[in-house]
Amino acid sequence: MSVWKDFSSAEDQQTFDIIPKGTIARVRMTVKPGGHDDPVQGWTGGYATQGTTGAVYLNCEFVILEGQYARRKVWSLIGLHSPKGPEYANMGRSFIKGILNSARGFSAKDNSPQAVTARRINGLADLDGIEFTARIDVEKDQRNGSDRNVIKVAVTKDHKDYGSSGGSGSAPPAQSPPVAAPASNLPSWAR
Repeated sequence: MSVWKDFSSAEDQQTFDIIPKGTIARVRMTVKPGGHDDPVQGWTGGYATQGTTGAVYLNCEFVILEGQYARRKVWSLIGLHSPKGPEYANMGRSFIKGILNSARGFSAKDNSPQAVTARRINGLADLDGIEFTARIDVEKDQRNGSDRNVIKVAVTKDHKDYGSSGGSGSAPPAQSPPVAAPASNLPSWAR
């Protein structure tokens, strides 16, 4: 009988334990395009996703680049807009600012002209593929109640572990400016 008809001899699926909360890791962020554009907001290129509740977000996949958890993936949303108020967007803007600081090697406290310039992007496409240092967190999956990893914090130059993520022992290189979580994973206040 064909191996594509009888799966008894197939290997068992590989399962992964949750990455411990607080783990610092170097990651590459990929934005899954959602097809939502709003040129007035600067959301072009189809990178933003609009959920059924009206919330707009970036649907992101983070691949860990090195260390014990290399090649593992974490999925998170970055809020751009919620019809319930500005909190969701403000959290998203803060996270993106942290990502830019981390990726480009600036302290959150640095307000030099170079740091201010490094915190500017031409559009959401500039975030697709960006590499930075992140703190892995754990939260309950709203769909099934099980624990899942998320990334909500970028680790910047101010943090003691900034240069030691994943056991690399060196600071991340500066970058020049230039699978998907469903909308049901939005926080209830963002829906």
